[in-house]
Amino acid sequence: MTDASVDLAYIAAPASDEALQSDPPKDLYPTGLYPAIEPYNTGHLNVGDGHRVYYEQCGNPTGSPALFLHGGPGGGCGERSRRFFDPDVYRIVCLDQRGCGRSLPNAGGEWEKSIYENNTGKLVEDLEALRKFLEVEKWTVVLGGSWGSTLTLSYAIAYPGRMEDLILRGVFLFSPEEVDHLFQDGSTSSQNPEAWEMYAKYIEDTSHDFEAERTNFLGAYYKRMTGQDETVRRAAASAFVGYELSISKSFVDMKRIKEVLGDISHLIPFALFEVIYMLNAGFMSRGYLLANVNKIVEAGHRVRIVHGRADYVCQPKAAHTLYKALKAEGCKDVTLEFVAGAGHSDSEPGIIDALVRATNELGQK
Repeated sequence: MTDASVDLAYIAAPASDEALQSDPPKDLYPTGLYPAIEPYNTGHLNVGDGHRVYYEQCGNPTGSPALFLHGGPGGGCGERSRRFFDPDVYRIVCLDQRGCGRSLPNAGGEWEKSIYENNTGKLVEDLEALRKFLEVEKWTVVLGGSWGSTLTLSYAIAYPGRMEDLILRGVFLFSPEEVDHLFQDGSTSSQNPEAWEMYAKYIEDTSHDFEAERTNFLGAYYKRMTGQDETVRRAAASAFVGYELSISKSFVDMKRIKEVLGDISHLIPFALFEVIYMLNAGFMSRGYLLANVNKIVEAGHRVRIVHGRADYVCQPKAAHTLYKALKAEGCKDVTLEFVAGAGHSDSEPGIIDALVRATNELGQK
């Protein structure tokens, strides 16, 4: 059989991992994180409403400004967040969003204060306030993963002239389908039956009316996370976060799960803000992000989308939908890379490889 006799007209293109396209395959994911670095500047910016957001600057103080937006909501930044960027090229800025990480108040200790005026619109304004405070004219690159991709898109739509290029990992568009898939209708049990079973079982084991509560698992978790019993709040948060972390990689990383569940300043914000934002559709009107991608296109942003082929947290079709929407609006420079053999986490080698290649590319002016 010759190549000419093979009809590929309706065969989907393979994942775009460069390493997998050679014959024989070379090192699968040759590009790693940059070496660990320490910030040259840290602080807390008073953004109002009782919130002070933590920020840090690393790398080249006179380099191209790059902003890293963490996931969750409520995940916070860490030392790895800095390492997706060449420190000789970029002035790297990371921040912990309201209520989480090193920002104050933290939901782990003051959850009622931390949720006050904590919504997408406020977070976008915090980013703009930080840009002005740091005297950044334009962000050269904004990199956001998971919920961070949602926030990056929201920021770009609200302030398209304040950034040049976008890198989006693990796209989440906050459609009802995406929320239900992850937290409500049991869709994830197709690939992760044990994880979904335990997510539902915690509510069943602590419920007075499981038939009613199973119609709204997010509401059931919210009720427990905002009650008066601290033990119940922590147990609910552990079950909720443990479920998501169990399906976030291509393997179950028990070391990571134990680290997060053992740190209340990380655990509670991660759980509480995810539940609140999911219950409130991301504090956006339905279809808001897709309806406004024209603003990103009109601003001339280059867009790099990276998504794990085996991402069970954020569905790959969300990335594909966004890519098609940008193309339909006339975006001249957008790519979508589905990473074979990778799940949702930005700690997986294939995701790291794709993200660092993207920052290296966009850093070349």
